[in-house]
Amino acid sequence: MQGFNVAESGGGSYRPLAILRWVMVIIFISFGMQKFTLQSAQGIAQFITNSPFISWLSVFGLRGEAYFLGVAEFVIAALLVAGSFSPILSAVGSFMGVVTFAITWSFFFTTPGVVTWSLSTDPMAWNLAGEFLFKDIVLLCVCVVLFLASLPQSIVRSRTG
Repeated sequence: MQGFNVAESGGGSYRPLAILRWVMVIIFISFGMQKFTLQSAQGIAQFITNSPFISWLSVFGLRGEAYFLGVAEFVIAALLVAGSFSPILSAVGSFMGVVTFAITWSFFFTTPGVVTWSLSTDPMAWNLAGEFLFKDIVLLCVCVVLFLASLPQSIVRSRTG
């Protein structure tokens, strides 16, 4: 069985995945910093309250739930940074990113009023919150790519072959 992989030590078309890692590091640091503002804490409260996955965070109060998420995003960024040297940390950090964006994407279905479905010429209309969340599907996919790239090739081949 081959060892785990890391884009920074790969070659060929594999090496540019390192760019995705560092972009995600910047994104997670940026998102994490935002969670320490009152405006952000107020903005995410509706999502947390309606989420079957993270509604338990409300035990920390408005600011506490935002702080918790901010710290989690800093941890993911740190794991991705360390992942440029350690493939296992790369896999853990990118998997945590997958979970983060999968939960965020679920807000489309759990937060009332984010998406309005209709049989009109515009079958799917979303408000600003919906538009804000829509980008997370791309970030979810980037984290999936980083996660799969971090795994040993023997595992990836057995899953896809």
